[in-house]
Formats: sequence, C-alpha cells, structure tokens
Amino acid sequence: MVASEANPFVKSGGLGDVTFSLSKELVVLDHEVAIFMPLYKAIKQNDVDKLQQVTTFDVAMSWRHQRATIYRTYADGIVYYLIGNEYYFDRDAIYGYDDDNERFAFFALAVRDALKTVSFKADVIHIHDWQPGMLPVLIREQNGSDPFFADCRFVLTIHNPAFKGIFDKYFLSNYYGLSDSLFDSGKVRYEDAVSSLKSAIVYADKISTVSLTHREELLTDQGGHGLRVVLESRREDFVGILNGIDYAEFNPHADPHIKLAYNAVDVTRGKGENKAALLARFHLSDRHQPLFGLVSRLTWQKGIRLIIAQARHLVNNGAALIILGSGEKELEQEFERLHLHMPDNVGIYIGYSSEVAHQIYAGSDFFLMPSLFEPCGIGQMIAQRYGTLPIVRYTGGLRDTIHGYTGQNDDVADGIGFETFDEGGMQYGLDLALSLYQDREAMLRMRRNAMKLDRTWNKSARRYEALYQSALGVNK
Repeated sequence: MVASEANPFVKSGGLGDVTFSLSKELVVLDHEVAIFMPLYKAIKQNDVDKLQQVTTFDVAMSWRHQRATIYRTYADGIVYYLIGNEYYFDRDAIYGYDDDNERFAFFALAVRDALKTVSFKADVIHIHDWQPGMLPVLIREQNGSDPFFADCRFVLTIHNPAFKGIFDKYFLSNYYGLSDSLFDSGKVRYEDAVSSLKSAIVYADKISTVSLTHREELLTDQGGHGLRVVLESRREDFVGILNGIDYAEFNPHADPHIKLAYNAVDVTRGKGENKAALLARFHLSDRHQPLFGLVSRLTWQKGIRLIIAQARHLVNNGAALIILGSGEKELEQEFERLHLHMPDNVGIYIGYSSEVAHQIYAGSDFFLMPSLFEPCGIGQMIAQRYGTLPIVRYTGGLRDTIHGYTGQNDDVADGIGFETFDEGGMQYGLDLALSLYQDREAMLRMRRNAMKLDRTWNKSARRYEALYQSALGVNK
C-alpha cells in the first residue's frame, strides 16, 4: 500500500481508515502487507518511540537533492515504512500547502527507491488517490528493465476524484525526470497540465473506486469529475468495491468511549443512556427530543449548507443538533452563530475528537450525511453499527448502503434518503425522521435492521484479493 495517510498513525478522513482496515484484513487472509506513507510531524511527536530507522538516501529532483530517511514500525501484522524528510513533512498539517505537488513528488520518488532499499519485492503495489499517482509512471518509464520491478502490478483506488494532483507540465521533468513526450502523447496530460490521478489511471493495471454506484457515476459526464473519458478507456479494468468499517474500533457492545455498552437486544436502553450523556456533555436540555448528529469535514461537498439552512426548522420542531467537525472557516462560523442563538438546542465541537465522535454515533437518534457526492462514505455505516439512523442524499456509496424508509417499510429500512440536493430534499428527509421518531416500534425495528448489517471488511478484502489476482493474471 502506498498512501498519504493511514491509521493508527495519522488520518484526515476515510482514506486513512480504509488503507489501514483493508491492510489489516488482508493480513488476516495471509498476505504480507506493507504500508508506505510520509513521516509527518504528528507521528514523530506521538509515536517516535515506536520507530526504528532503517536507512537513509538522497532523492534527486532535478536541481533539488533531498534526504529521505526510512523508518519502520508495526501495527496489527502490517509493516509500516515511513518516509521522513523535515523540509517536506515536518509541518502542522498533512495537506493544504502551496508546494503539495512537490512534497508528494518527493514521496513517490522516495517510495520507488525505498522499495528496493528495504527489499520489499511486492507482487502488487496498491496506490491510493493522487498523492502517489506518479509512482507507476516512474517505475514503468524509468525502471522497466529492472528485474526487481519486472513482475510487479499496480492497482489504483480512487477515493476522492475531486482532487487530481494537477501541476504544470514543466514539473514533469523538473520533479520527476520524465520526458515531455508523455505529455505530448496525452498519457499524463489533463487539459493543459499534468494530473497525477489521470496518469495513475492510464498506467495502473487495475482500477477501483469505493462503491458500485460511484463507479457508474464516474463513467458519466455529470458525475465523472472530468475523468469520464480516461476511465471509459479503462472500463474493463475498472471496478467498484464498497468499503467496510473497522469492527474492532466501532463496536457499541465494547466501546470504551461511550456511557453504556449495548447491542441490538438492549438498544433502546443503550441509546437512551448514551443520548442523555451526550446532551449533558454539550450542556443541552434533555426533553427526550429527537437528536440529530453530524461528524464530518465542514466543506461544500458534505452538504453542510443544507444542514445550516434547516437547523432552525429542526429546533422549531423540538429537535436538538450536535455537530463535530472542522473545515471551511465560514461554515465553522455559521455553526458557532447557530450555537450562540440556540444554546439549549445546538451543540458544537469545532475540531476533531475520536472520543466525542464515538459518543455522537452512540447517542444520536439520526446521523446527517446529505452529501453532494460521496464515493463511499464511512460515517453512515458507523452510525448504522450503533443503531443511529442515517439521513443521506442518495449518491455514490450512500445509495449502496442505505435502504431508505418510505413511511411504511420499517420492517426492512435502515435509514432515510432523499434524491435532490437542495433545501427541499433536505427538509423531506428531516420531516420523515421527525415523524418516524414518534413511532417507537418502527424506530426500534429500523435500529435493529441497521445493527444487523454486515459492514465488516472481509467481503470487500476478498474482492480486492480477486482484483490483485486478476492484475497478476492468476485465476483463483
């Protein structure tokens, strides 16, 4: 695995969860798995005692010569190789810098050299998103005759197609030492620049994205994020594999972060106790009202403005709202204003806390996830695991994981969904939830429906295993 983040060391979103959880399940299936990722400042601060320095070497990027120091550590049967460089990675955040393309160019080059240096001769190199996207280009173009890489195959997983790793063609040579002919031929060209994600799509042996519906969306003009044409050319090698969730981390029956552990049998009592504790933590009045929770990056993609627009409607109908997240400053400020004007009914936590997130999953009645697009989504599956009913817009993995309530099908439904990405669609979902909350028997049935779903990684990991075998030309 080559990724920009991975649990248990650092994550900013679902990518870190998936890289780790899939790797852990592959270990269970008897594969040898290594994760190559950057050594960020936060890892050095929190986990320095776990790191063993393995080797160090220079990485040439045109006139730049940067030192890569490789560290090794272990977690859950996975070996981690962490790429250290103070100039590029000793920073407070993972992403968001003007030189991100240069930082991850160094990362891709260093991983290529580290693979040989530590003698990890992989059958499959599985890269995730744009950050390591140039790695298969480098190896195919510059190491094609090297026996060490001769039998290696590449798999790309697209987690978020909105970020494509776009840079000027000048840096194709200046960062990577690659010929402009790759741009002229169109292999790495995206519009008038280079895209590391598009390049990975062209050079990978197999491609996946993180749900069946999102695969179909990416093959359309409207939902393709500018990648439809290149993905259409790879249609036969392109699959959708739904993510799972980590059942060890998200387990209401044995969760150290919540007030009272529970399962599907005693879910009513468990939800009640955890709800009371959650309301108390946020200093909200407990009137046995419906409680809507949100754990999310606060960004346009997640439909946050729809939630803000309907917050007063929820409160006016007797509900409470608790938000955990960070992101766009304007959206953070909007939630702060809501809390200021409705302090008894709106609780906020700007930032991230795993403990508080678990408490929101366990204590809320409904979980808000009205995304504009959502390749897979993990929050809705975690919520279902805790018997909290997701309210989603039907897109990508949200469509694949929610059997929506219609007002009459509580015997099979496990959440609520709506189609249109606007305030009307959002209000439809919220009003359906407010009505459902009045029917205790229907709520109980739907909570139990949600909790009995199989969201483990086993099925998904076996599909990835089959994809690897296909890339290697092995029938199994």
